[in-house]
Amino acid sequence: MTSPSRLGTVLLTDYAWPDDSVERSVIEKAGHTLVTGPAEPASAEAIEELVAEHRPAGILTCWAPVSATAIGTAPDLRIVARLGVGLDNIAVEAATERGAWVTNVPDYCVEEVSDHAVGMVLAWTRGLAVFDREVRAGRWDPASARLRRLSTLTCGIVGYGRIGRATAAKLGAFGCRILAHDPFPPQDAPGVERAGLEELLRRSDVVILHVPLTPGTHHIIGAEQLALMKPGGLLVNVSRGPLVDTDAVVKALDSGHLDSAAFDVLESEPHVPAALLDQPGALITPHVAFSSDASVTELRRRAAEEVVRILAGEPPAHACNSPRGLTAGPGERR
Repeated sequence: MTSPSRLGTVLLTDYAWPDDSVERSVIEKAGHTLVTGPAEPASAEAIEELVAEHRPAGILTCWAPVSATAIGTAPDLRIVARLGVGLDNIAVEAATERGAWVTNVPDYCVEEVSDHAVGMVLAWTRGLAVFDREVRAGRWDPASARLRRLSTLTCGIVGYGRIGRATAAKLGAFGCRILAHDPFPPQDAPGVERAGLEELLRRSDVVILHVPLTPGTHHIIGAEQLALMKPGGLLVNVSRGPLVDTDAVVKALDSGHLDSAAFDVLESEPHVPAALLDQPGALITPHVAFSSDASVTELRRRAAEEVVRILAGEPPAHACNSPRGLTAGPGERR
């Protein structure tokens, strides 16, 4: 069942790129009005004030929190569209109760994030970051190399969705053994061995996280899980910072049980704990695994198109909820 099309205001809460030109082009071409908040993600209270002021029919959000209060103060709200994959900054249940769709763009950065994960593994096996720092500091010491042959290692992938499968395929090309853990594993995964989380941690030289942040996955890797890992291993997180207990990782690096931790995300981002910065085995990038010129443009366009689609009374391409009083069209995925 669809609602009739009507023009309205769309609020872009924040954006992680130089301007709002892509979103504005899509929204205004459809006859709607785009209102843009600050580029840097504002507080929940600031977003609530923007929503109360503009009473949007659609909200596009990158990182800024869209709270239940914000959703409750927008009487005409029909969609909250995430410019990304994860939904941890959106009050999904509140939107569902209000009868508003929540959508994301789940497959725009599969290649980029899997490339980033593999790049971090290669940086570790070949010592790229460590030796770059050494040479820049004036030390030229090839005899200190303690490098690894990737084809002899076991790589465990926690979360075997689109990105996890892409990472497995790329690492498999190097000849390493691949283990995967997922609550809903695919039936057909050639070259990949399914394993429980504890078994995967015990057997893997490299552990890569490709899971969403939910109450059940918060600190999925803590002191207990790190203790199960092989001594001298690598932990890679390119998903969400709170999946990992940072303090536990620092202790594991300090003790030498964990050789390296490669993080594109942190639970305290953008703040980086000094104790983590002090670790020579830490490789940190600033939440850019999703990013390329192609992926960011695709993300922005498709998220804005989802808003236009809903405001035109059409079903969403990537529904993340089942709003009260609405039914999903035949092409929708929940």
